[in-house]
Amino acid sequence: MRAIHTIHPIVMGSKRFDKSMMTYQHDAGTPYVIPIYTWLIKGGDRVVLVDTGESHPLISPDREAALGATIHTFESGLAQHGLTPEDVEVIIHTHLHNDHCENDAKCVNAIIYVHPKELEHLHNPHPLDYRYLEDFLEEVEERGQIRLVQGDGELLPGIRVMHTPAHTEGGLSVLVDTAQGVAAITGCCTILENFDPPPAVRGMELEVIPPGTCVNPYTAYDAMLKVRDVADILLPLHEPAFARLARIG
Repeated sequence: MRAIHTIHPIVMGSKRFDKSMMTYQHDAGTPYVIPIYTWLIKGGDRVVLVDTGESHPLISPDREAALGATIHTFESGLAQHGLTPEDVEVIIHTHLHNDHCENDAKCVNAIIYVHPKELEHLHNPHPLDYRYLEDFLEEVEERGQIRLVQGDGELLPGIRVMHTPAHTEGGLSVLVDTAQGVAAITGCCTILENFDPPPAVRGMELEVIPPGTCVNPYTAYDAMLKVRDVADILLPLHEPAFARLARIG
């Protein structure tokens, strides 16, 4: 039997910006607040996180009101589940932009899976991509915690990755077996609207909307179709609706 898991989104930061940062060439001028998550996966014999969020999140009444949820520090978010950073055994990274990996160094006992393209860009980012900050990964590299994942495959029973280069070249979507089917934590910074566009967008014969920041919108579009078609449950990385859920699957 395959391992069956549950997924627990924990809000560990937020951003306020123009919605078109999520939805490529659509809804420019619309203010939008997104959550930044750590996704705790339960059900196997190891403590697994997908991404680790911000190390010093802005915690304010207006941000929490916008999300309808509590914003946690890394420690307080894990404590809800009776865990500490030292308990984390596996981290799987969708990508290595700073807001997705700022707490890695606290997880001294974790194996950390990343795509090699992410490590490459972390150390040699393009000037346009300021979100790679290698300071957050120096300690875990020195401790030998990083493992490279080149392509698609199973990392743990019931947990596998799919290379989906949409937001970044090394984006990994994490596919998790749950009681409700395969849940895909997407390897691109999107919201549900990216995968379920409004009628005006569908009228242009677009099935999905690429992320607002992407290396190549054509590649991003195709990668999104790839992950959409294998998932029973889509979990875009910055969808606000998940901030109010304690459990998925």
